[in-house]
Amino acid sequence: MTGESRTTDRGRAVVLLSGGMDSATAAAEAREEGYAIHALHTSYGQRTESKEHECARRLAEAFDADDFLRVETGHLAAIGGSSLTDESIEVGEADTESEEIPGTYVPFRNANLLSMAVSYAEATGCSAVFVGAHSEDFSGYPDCRPEFFEAFERCVEVGTKPGTEIEIRVPFVESTKAEIAARGLDLGVPFEHTWSCYRAEEPACGTCDSCAFRLGAFQRLGVRDPISYTERPRYAD
Repeated sequence: MTGESRTTDRGRAVVLLSGGMDSATAAAEAREEGYAIHALHTSYGQRTESKEHECARRLAEAFDADDFLRVETGHLAAIGGSSLTDESIEVGEADTESEEIPGTYVPFRNANLLSMAVSYAEATGCSAVFVGAHSEDFSGYPDCRPEFFEAFERCVEVGTKPGTEIEIRVPFVESTKAEIAARGLDLGVPFEHTWSCYRAEEPACGTCDSCAFRLGAFQRLGVRDPISYTERPRYAD
């Protein structure tokens, strides 16, 4: 990572880098497309924020990011309504077939994070914001749907300075977790430096929704997930 901004043929892009495997692969995709990366990591009171920050920092270094900006904000935790930010709400066991909005949904989180990312992009002259959301996310989280990102991009068009062009890039919005894992392996993503567990910082529980989707993805590919787990249940047939 350097303290100076570079300009590539494609320009520069902000990547919302949570520390998870989806955002890591989105960062790798941005780099593959020729963007110089400005990594934005947000800590909003989630249970595993220390581990996520550690992973995001390592990923930014691995992708030679021009900048790594960590934004700490407590407002989402103060608002509550999610088991990710409220210790009094239990993180449920994995139910990958459920069509209900899970308790891990943080109300309107992505609008908050995207707003910060667009502010960062406008201030630094970046032409794109990369987000790692995908199809298995939007089956449960309303702010991960393709139409949400399309609507947000319209907000960017009318809410930024004249002449500003910032594209909201969601490269895996129609992809499954297994497809993202496969793409990440092709791009050399260091998945050992990513974290997905909703409950624990080390080892991962293996039984929350996020662990289930992650383990299932690697199991479908016949590849061992490189992070440590308390349990490694079978999630793929």
